[in-house]
Amino acid sequence: MTKPTMIFQRLTLLFAAFSLLILAGCAESGRRTWEDGQAAPAAQTPDSIAANAATPTIDLPPVKVALLVPLSGKHAQLGQAMLNAAQLALFDVGYTNFELMPRDTKGTAEGASFAASDAAQNGAQLILGPVFAEEVRAAKPAARAANLTMIAFSTDWALADDRTFVMGFLPFDQIERIAQYAAAQNLKHIGVISSSSEYGRTVTPAYQTVAARSGIQTPTAVTIQEGANAMASVQQFAKSAQGIDAVFMPLGGTTASSVSGMLLQNGVGPNVRRLGTGLFDDPSLARRPEMAGAWFAAPAPQSRSNFETRFQQNYGNTPPRIATLSYDATALAATLAQRGYQANGAPAYDRAAITNPNGFAGLDGIFRFRQNGLAERGLAVLEFRGGQIVTVDPAPGSFQ
Repeated sequence: MTKPTMIFQRLTLLFAAFSLLILAGCAESGRRTWEDGQAAPAAQTPDSIAANAATPTIDLPPVKVALLVPLSGKHAQLGQAMLNAAQLALFDVGYTNFELMPRDTKGTAEGASFAASDAAQNGAQLILGPVFAEEVRAAKPAARAANLTMIAFSTDWALADDRTFVMGFLPFDQIERIAQYAAAQNLKHIGVISSSSEYGRTVTPAYQTVAARSGIQTPTAVTIQEGANAMASVQQFAKSAQGIDAVFMPLGGTTASSVSGMLLQNGVGPNVRRLGTGLFDDPSLARRPEMAGAWFAAPAPQSRSNFETRFQQNYGNTPPRIATLSYDATALAATLAQRGYQANGAPAYDRAAITNPNGFAGLDGIFRFRQNGLAERGLAVLEFRGGQIVTVDPAPGSFQ
């Protein structure tokens, strides 16, 4: 079956451009990188270079970028949304001769491996995707054999390496942001209710490390067993929760709302602030009365809201949350190609360009790739208030 190839020629920018821009800068900053403790240069704010976003790239050489998403199988709707988001990004960037190469992973490891091989054989210079961890794991050998860099949409941080960058929303920056904000608001005695899942087993010790560094004490902590009745654990927590300021709950969906409701039933009232990770980034949780007043760290929602409106207008449905990853990755690919061609006559898809410490600005705010291949994001602190998600502390504008 012939794989679809779509070449986007120059388009007039009818909408405000959300194209991804490198945040250039040269002054030194006191912020340190996560890996090596070296100070990174300060970055300009996105507004200082926003004029570049309105200028479409003209007459640069062709570039081929593969997008590996599930276009058939049970995840086909998600894959189509990711492809649609990529199309919007190319419309906004206006790159002449940018060739997007969609490849169907079918949502399987075997499909992803074939898709990566096919993309490489057809001249892809960069791979965006796949989405699921097993797909990324299966696609990596083919990408490495072709000496291609892959920017994956997975949240499995273990997949990152020198040629594979993980762009998904990871919990580590979320933990640090919410812990530091809580400490700044004088919440210094915070209990923990976590799950026995792999996520919970990873996030909880990471939080405890950050909390201790921020001067936060953890008077009580319990773990909810998967598939078990959580009430006994919550009752145990409540008995030792006197005097706490907040409870850190790295939980999501109905589990988060159920646990918060159980806390209320057991005397841990709304005066004890609920704190969470990006798993709280869910409008349905905002409408749950037992979650009112909860704080969590996540990308600021303003730019995403504009994107969602445009997506609805163009495609007739609301995009899934992770569609912004496809938009930002595609815009990043176009921007790096433009900068690379203008500076050195080739797309800047090398490790040095992708790990630019000044970072990039996209729909989900500023982000950059660390040397270990994981994305670091500038996050806002958000609150459930009146059934809505509102910003209580804005996201940073640069990595200073």
